Amino acid sequence: MPADRPVIVVGCPRSGTTMLQLMLHAHPRIAIPPETRFVLGVYRERRDFGDLSVPANRRALARRIVDHQETRFCDLGLDAEDVVDRITAGPGTLGSALGTVFQQYAARFGKPRWGDKRPAYLHNIDILLRLFPDAQFINIVRDGRDCVASLKEMSWHRKDIYATVAAWARAVDDARRAARRLGPRQWHEVRYEDLVADPHGRLAAMCAYLGEEYHPAMAEPSAVAQVAVPSFKTWHALTHAPVTTQRVQSWQTRLDPEEIALCEAALGSRLVASGYELSGTIRPAPAELLRYGWTAAPQRLIPARRGLSRAASRLRPDRGLAYVPGMTLTQRTASEPHETNGRVDAGQP
Repeated sequence: MPADRPVIVVGCPRSGTTMLQLMLHAHPRIAIPPETRFVLGVYRERRDFGDLSVPANRRALARRIVDHQETRFCDLGLDAEDVVDRITAGPGTLGSALGTVFQQYAARFGKPRWGDKRPAYLHNIDILLRLFPDAQFINIVRDGRDCVASLKEMSWHRKDIYATVAAWARAVDDARRAARRLGPRQWHEVRYEDLVADPHGRLAAMCAYLGEEYHPAMAEPSAVAQVAVPSFKTWHALTHAPVTTQRVQSWQTRLDPEEIALCEAALGSRLVASGYELSGTIRPAPAELLRYGWTAAPQRLIPARRGLSRAASRLRPDRGLAYVPGMTLTQRTASEPHETNGRVDAGQP
Protein backbone atom coordinates (compact mmCIF):
# COMPACT_ATOMS: atom_id res chain seq x y z
CA MET A 1 0.00 0.00 0.00
CA PRO A 2 1.52 3.37 -0.97
CA ALA A 3 2.85 5.33 1.98
CA ASP A 4 1.18 8.50 0.78
CA ARG A 5 -2.24 7.10 -0.01
CA PRO A 6 -4.59 9.94 0.98
CA VAL A 7 -6.85 9.64 4.03
CA ILE A 8 -10.08 11.65 3.66
CA VAL A 9 -12.32 12.26 6.71
CA VAL A 10 -15.99 12.98 5.99
CA GLY A 11 -19.25 13.21 7.91
CA CYS A 12 -22.19 15.45 8.64
CA PRO A 13 -21.12 18.69 10.38
CA ARG A 14 -20.94 18.30 14.18
CA SER A 15 -20.50 14.53 13.88
CA GLY A 16 -17.01 14.48 15.38
CA THR A 17 -14.98 15.01 12.20
CA THR A 18 -12.55 17.33 13.99
CA MET A 19 -12.04 14.88 16.86
CA LEU A 20 -11.35 12.15 14.30
CA GLN A 21 -8.98 14.45 12.39
CA LEU A 22 -6.97 14.93 15.60
CA MET A 23 -6.97 11.23 16.40
CA LEU A 24 -5.49 10.49 12.99
CA HIS A 25 -3.06 13.40 13.26
CA ALA A 26 -1.80 11.92 16.53
CA HIS A 27 -0.59 8.87 14.58
CA PRO A 28 3.19 9.07 14.01
CA ARG A 29 2.83 8.43 10.28
CA ILE A 30 -0.32 10.42 9.40
CA ALA A 31 -0.95 14.18 9.20
CA ILE A 32 -4.46 15.60 8.75
CA PRO A 33 -4.54 19.42 8.63
CA PRO A 34 -7.15 21.85 9.91
CA GLU A 35 -10.09 22.21 7.54
CA THR A 36 -9.00 23.78 4.25
CA ARG A 37 -11.18 25.52 1.69
CA PHE A 38 -9.30 25.22 -1.57
CA VAL A 39 -9.83 21.70 -2.93
CA LEU A 40 -13.44 22.01 -4.12
CA GLY A 41 -13.07 25.65 -5.15
CA VAL A 42 -9.98 25.05 -7.26
CA TYR A 43 -11.57 21.99 -8.83
CA ARG A 44 -14.56 24.05 -9.97
CA GLU A 45 -12.23 26.75 -11.31
CA ARG A 46 -9.86 24.24 -12.93
CA ARG A 47 -10.45 25.32 -16.52
CA ASP A 48 -9.55 28.90 -15.64
CA PHE A 49 -5.93 27.84 -15.17
CA GLY A 50 -5.51 26.27 -18.61
CA ASP A 51 -3.15 23.41 -19.41
CA LEU A 52 -1.39 22.44 -16.19
CA SER A 53 1.45 20.83 -18.12
CA VAL A 54 2.61 24.45 -18.55
CA PRO A 55 4.64 25.56 -15.50
CA ALA A 56 3.32 29.13 -15.63
CA ASN A 57 -0.23 27.80 -15.29
CA ARG A 58 0.76 25.67 -12.32
CA ARG A 59 2.26 28.76 -10.72
CA ALA A 60 -1.00 30.69 -11.22
CA LEU A 61 -2.89 27.80 -9.62
CA ALA A 62 -0.46 27.74 -6.70
CA ARG A 63 -0.90 31.46 -6.13
CA ARG A 64 -4.68 30.97 -6.10
CA ILE A 65 -4.23 28.49 -3.26
CA VAL A 66 -1.75 30.36 -1.07
CA ASP A 67 -2.77 34.01 -1.54
CA HIS A 68 -6.46 33.97 -0.63
CA GLN A 69 -7.70 34.10 2.95
CA GLU A 70 -10.77 31.97 2.26
CA THR A 71 -8.62 28.98 1.29
CA ARG A 72 -7.36 28.78 4.90
CA PHE A 73 -3.86 28.02 3.63
CA CYS A 74 -2.73 30.40 6.37
CA ASP A 75 -3.75 27.82 9.00
CA LEU A 76 -1.28 25.22 7.73
CA GLY A 77 1.94 26.83 8.96
CA LEU A 78 3.69 26.42 5.61
CA ASP A 79 6.01 28.70 3.66
CA ALA A 80 3.84 29.99 0.82
CA GLU A 81 6.70 30.63 -1.60
CA ASP A 82 8.15 27.16 -1.04
CA VAL A 83 4.76 25.60 -1.75
CA VAL A 84 4.35 27.70 -4.90
CA ASP A 85 7.76 26.54 -6.13
CA ARG A 86 6.97 22.91 -5.40
CA ILE A 87 3.63 23.02 -7.21
CA THR A 88 5.24 24.80 -10.18
CA ALA A 89 8.00 22.22 -10.38
CA GLY A 90 5.74 19.22 -9.79
CA PRO A 91 3.62 17.06 -12.10
CA GLY A 92 1.09 18.80 -14.33
CA THR A 93 -2.10 17.50 -12.73
CA LEU A 94 -4.57 19.27 -10.48
CA GLY A 95 -4.53 16.41 -7.97
CA SER A 96 -0.74 16.64 -7.73
CA ALA A 97 -0.84 20.38 -7.14
CA LEU A 98 -3.36 19.93 -4.33
CA GLY A 99 -1.58 16.88 -2.98
CA THR A 100 1.67 18.84 -2.81
CA VAL A 101 0.13 21.16 -0.21
CA PHE A 102 -0.97 18.27 1.99
CA GLN A 103 2.31 16.46 1.42
CA GLN A 104 4.20 19.50 2.68
CA TYR A 105 1.92 19.76 5.69
CA ALA A 106 2.78 16.15 6.54
CA ALA A 107 6.48 16.89 6.00
CA ARG A 108 6.19 19.72 8.54
CA PHE A 109 5.62 17.00 11.16
CA GLY A 110 8.04 14.51 9.64
CA LYS A 111 5.25 12.17 8.50
CA PRO A 112 5.00 10.25 5.23
CA ARG A 113 1.22 10.00 4.96
CA TRP A 114 -1.28 12.81 4.46
CA GLY A 115 -4.96 13.52 4.07
CA ASP A 116 -7.70 16.08 4.52
CA LYS A 117 -10.94 16.62 6.42
CA ARG A 118 -14.05 18.53 5.47
CA PRO A 119 -17.72 17.58 5.99
CA ALA A 120 -18.60 18.93 2.53
CA TYR A 121 -16.46 16.21 0.95
CA LEU A 122 -19.18 13.70 1.82
CA HIS A 123 -21.33 15.27 -0.89
CA ASN A 124 -18.46 15.45 -3.38
CA ILE A 125 -16.98 11.96 -3.35
CA ASP A 126 -16.88 11.89 -7.16
CA ILE A 127 -14.63 14.95 -7.22
CA LEU A 128 -12.30 13.58 -4.56
CA LEU A 129 -11.96 10.30 -6.47
CA ARG A 130 -11.09 12.12 -9.68
CA LEU A 131 -8.35 13.99 -7.86
CA PHE A 132 -7.16 11.15 -5.59
CA PRO A 133 -8.31 7.84 -7.12
CA ASP A 134 -6.75 5.63 -4.43
CA ALA A 135 -7.92 7.70 -1.44
CA GLN A 136 -9.22 5.94 1.65
CA PHE A 137 -12.34 7.52 3.12
CA ILE A 138 -13.39 7.43 6.77
CA ASN A 139 -16.97 8.47 7.49
CA ILE A 140 -18.02 9.28 11.04
CA VAL A 141 -21.73 8.97 11.85
CA ARG A 142 -23.42 10.55 14.86
CA ASP A 143 -27.01 10.35 16.10
CA GLY A 144 -28.90 12.78 13.89
CA ARG A 145 -30.69 14.27 16.86
CA ASP A 146 -27.36 15.18 18.48
CA CYS A 147 -26.10 16.64 15.19
CA VAL A 148 -29.23 18.80 14.89
CA ALA A 149 -28.93 19.94 18.51
CA SER A 150 -25.27 20.86 18.07
CA LEU A 151 -25.75 22.63 14.75
CA LYS A 152 -28.52 24.76 16.23
CA GLU A 153 -26.00 26.21 18.69
CA MET A 154 -23.33 27.12 16.13
CA SER A 155 -22.93 30.84 15.40
CA TRP A 156 -22.06 30.08 11.77
CA HIS A 157 -25.09 27.86 11.14
CA ARG A 158 -27.83 29.76 9.30
CA LYS A 159 -30.32 27.00 8.40
CA ASP A 160 -33.69 26.53 10.08
CA ILE A 161 -34.68 23.33 11.87
CA TYR A 162 -36.17 21.77 8.73
CA ALA A 163 -33.05 22.29 6.62
CA THR A 164 -30.86 21.14 9.51
CA VAL A 165 -32.77 17.87 9.85
CA ALA A 166 -32.64 17.41 6.07
CA ALA A 167 -28.86 17.92 6.12
CA TRP A 168 -28.39 14.84 8.32
CA ALA A 169 -30.68 12.79 6.08
CA ARG A 170 -28.66 13.82 3.04
CA ALA A 171 -25.39 12.94 4.80
CA VAL A 172 -26.64 9.44 5.63
CA ASP A 173 -27.95 8.86 2.11
CA ASP A 174 -24.74 10.06 0.45
CA ALA A 175 -22.67 7.89 2.77
CA ARG A 176 -24.75 4.81 1.89
CA ARG A 177 -24.23 5.42 -1.81
CA ALA A 178 -20.49 5.91 -1.34
CA ALA A 179 -20.17 2.75 0.77
CA ARG A 180 -21.91 0.67 -1.90
CA ARG A 181 -19.76 2.15 -4.65
CA LEU A 182 -16.35 2.00 -2.96
CA GLY A 183 -16.52 -1.09 -0.77
CA PRO A 184 -14.31 -1.92 2.23
CA ARG A 185 -11.01 -1.14 0.51
CA GLN A 186 -11.85 2.56 0.21
CA TRP A 187 -14.66 3.17 2.70
CA HIS A 188 -14.67 2.76 6.46
CA GLU A 189 -17.42 3.92 8.79
CA VAL A 190 -17.39 4.51 12.53
CA ARG A 191 -20.12 5.77 14.85
CA TYR A 192 -19.22 8.71 17.07
CA GLU A 193 -20.83 7.00 20.06
CA ASP A 194 -18.74 3.85 19.60
CA LEU A 195 -15.56 5.85 19.06
CA VAL A 196 -15.84 7.86 22.28
CA ALA A 197 -16.91 4.79 24.30
CA ASP A 198 -14.08 2.57 23.03
CA PRO A 199 -11.46 4.74 21.34
CA HIS A 200 -8.68 2.16 21.47
CA GLY A 201 -10.77 -0.60 19.92
CA ARG A 202 -12.35 1.54 17.21
CA LEU A 203 -9.09 3.24 16.30
CA ALA A 204 -7.30 -0.10 16.10
CA ALA A 205 -9.91 -1.27 13.58
CA MET A 206 -9.48 1.98 11.68
CA CYS A 207 -5.73 1.52 11.52
CA ALA A 208 -6.20 -2.03 10.22
CA TYR A 209 -8.31 -0.57 7.41
CA LEU A 210 -5.60 2.01 6.66
CA GLY A 211 -2.86 -0.60 6.73
CA GLU A 212 -1.17 1.13 9.66
CA GLU A 213 -0.06 0.02 13.10
CA TYR A 214 -2.25 1.31 15.92
CA HIS A 215 -0.67 3.76 18.37
CA PRO A 216 -2.34 4.47 21.75
CA ALA A 217 -1.55 8.19 21.39
CA MET A 218 -4.41 8.36 18.90
CA ALA A 219 -6.89 7.97 21.76
CA GLU A 220 -5.65 11.26 23.25
CA PRO A 221 -6.40 13.77 20.47
CA SER A 222 -6.31 16.75 22.86
CA ALA A 223 -2.51 16.40 22.88
CA VAL A 224 -2.33 17.67 19.29
CA ALA A 225 -5.29 20.07 19.33
CA GLN A 226 -2.99 23.02 20.03
CA VAL A 227 -1.24 22.62 16.66
CA ALA A 228 -4.06 21.16 14.53
CA VAL A 229 -7.11 23.26 15.50
CA PRO A 230 -6.96 27.01 14.71
CA SER A 231 -7.55 29.13 17.82
CA PHE A 232 -10.39 31.10 16.22
CA LYS A 233 -12.54 27.96 16.01
CA THR A 234 -13.91 28.35 19.52
CA TRP A 235 -16.71 25.88 18.77
CA HIS A 236 -14.07 23.13 18.87
CA ALA A 237 -13.17 23.86 22.51
CA LEU A 238 -13.97 20.29 23.57
CA THR A 239 -11.18 18.95 21.35
CA HIS A 240 -8.73 20.32 23.93
CA ALA A 241 -10.23 18.02 26.59
CA PRO A 242 -10.02 14.22 26.96
CA VAL A 243 -12.34 12.04 24.88
CA THR A 244 -15.67 11.70 26.69
CA THR A 245 -19.13 10.21 26.28
CA GLN A 246 -20.66 13.30 27.91
CA ARG A 247 -22.28 14.52 24.69
CA VAL A 248 -23.85 11.19 23.75
CA GLN A 249 -27.67 11.54 23.70
CA SER A 250 -27.41 15.17 24.79
CA TRP A 251 -30.29 15.82 22.37
CA GLN A 252 -32.62 14.75 25.17
CA THR A 253 -32.00 18.08 26.92
CA ARG A 254 -30.86 20.26 24.00
CA LEU A 255 -33.93 19.78 21.79
CA ASP A 256 -37.48 20.63 22.73
CA PRO A 257 -40.23 17.96 22.37
CA GLU A 258 -41.46 19.35 19.04
CA GLU A 259 -37.93 19.23 17.59
CA ILE A 260 -37.43 15.67 18.81
CA ALA A 261 -40.73 14.70 17.24
CA LEU A 262 -39.72 16.21 13.90
CA CYS A 263 -36.32 14.51 13.95
CA GLU A 264 -37.76 11.09 14.68
CA ALA A 265 -40.58 11.39 12.17
CA ALA A 266 -38.28 12.61 9.40
CA LEU A 267 -35.20 10.54 10.22
CA GLY A 268 -36.70 7.50 11.94
CA SER A 269 -35.78 4.77 9.46
CA ARG A 270 -32.28 6.20 8.99
CA LEU A 271 -31.72 6.49 12.74
CA VAL A 272 -32.79 2.87 13.31
CA ALA A 273 -30.66 1.62 10.39
CA SER A 274 -27.68 3.41 11.93
CA GLY A 275 -28.25 1.71 15.28
CA TYR A 276 -30.07 4.44 17.19
CA GLU A 277 -33.23 3.88 19.22
CA LEU A 278 -36.26 6.11 18.88
CA SER A 279 -37.81 7.69 21.96
CA GLY A 280 -41.38 7.04 20.87
CA THR A 281 -42.28 10.66 21.26
CA ILE A 282 -45.42 12.26 19.90
CA ARG A 283 -45.94 12.68 16.19
CA PRO A 284 -45.31 16.19 14.88
CA ALA A 285 -48.15 18.26 13.52
CA PRO A 286 -48.96 17.61 9.84
CA ALA A 287 -47.94 21.19 9.02
CA GLU A 288 -44.45 20.51 10.44
CA LEU A 289 -44.01 17.42 8.27
CA LEU A 290 -45.24 19.34 5.25
CA ARG A 291 -42.68 22.10 5.83
CA TYR A 292 -39.93 19.51 6.26
CA GLY A 293 -40.96 17.69 3.09
CA TRP A 294 -40.94 20.93 1.14
CA THR A 295 -37.43 21.73 2.41
CA ALA A 296 -36.03 18.24 1.77
CA ALA A 297 -37.61 17.75 -1.68
CA PRO A 298 -34.82 19.39 -3.74
CA GLN A 299 -32.28 17.02 -2.19
CA ARG A 300 -34.06 14.04 -3.71
CA LEU A 301 -33.02 15.30 -7.13
CA ILE A 302 -29.33 15.47 -6.25
CA PRO A 303 -28.47 11.80 -7.06
CA ALA A 304 -30.01 12.16 -10.52
CA ARG A 305 -28.06 15.36 -11.16
CA ARG A 306 -24.86 13.67 -10.07
CA GLY A 307 -25.55 10.77 -12.41
CA LEU A 308 -25.89 13.19 -15.29
CA SER A 309 -22.67 14.92 -14.23
CA ARG A 310 -20.78 11.61 -14.18
CA ALA A 311 -22.14 10.77 -17.63
CA ALA A 312 -21.05 14.16 -18.95
CA SER A 313 -17.58 13.62 -17.47
CA ARG A 314 -17.25 10.32 -19.31
CA LEU A 315 -18.20 12.01 -22.57
CA ARG A 316 -15.85 14.93 -21.96
CA PRO A 317 -13.15 13.64 -19.63
CA ASP A 318 -10.78 16.07 -17.94
CA ARG A 319 -7.13 15.42 -18.58
CA GLY A 320 -4.52 15.91 -15.94
CA LEU A 321 -6.60 15.58 -12.80
CA ALA A 322 -5.32 12.62 -10.78
CA TYR A 323 -2.61 12.93 -8.18
CA VAL A 324 0.76 11.51 -9.24
CA PRO A 325 2.54 10.18 -6.13
CA GLY A 326 6.22 10.29 -5.37
CA MET A 327 7.24 13.52 -7.16
CA THR A 328 8.80 16.36 -5.19
CA LEU A 329 10.72 19.52 -6.02
CA THR A 330 14.02 17.68 -6.05
CA GLN A 331 12.71 14.77 -8.13
CA ARG A 332 11.98 16.53 -11.44
CA THR A 333 13.21 14.82 -14.54
CA ALA A 334 15.86 16.59 -16.57
CA SER A 335 13.47 16.97 -19.51
CA GLU A 336 10.66 18.63 -17.53
CA PRO A 337 10.49 22.41 -17.91
CA HIS A 338 10.82 24.42 -14.71
CA GLU A 339 9.69 27.96 -14.07
CA THR A 340 11.81 30.16 -11.85
CA ASN A 341 10.80 33.72 -11.05
CA GLY A 342 8.42 33.79 -13.99
CA ARG A 343 10.93 32.32 -16.51
CA VAL A 344 10.63 28.84 -17.96
CA ASP A 345 14.01 27.08 -17.94
CA ALA A 346 15.16 23.56 -18.56
CA GLY A 347 14.67 21.66 -15.30
CA GLN A 348 17.55 19.90 -13.59
CA PRO A 349 17.25 16.97 -11.20
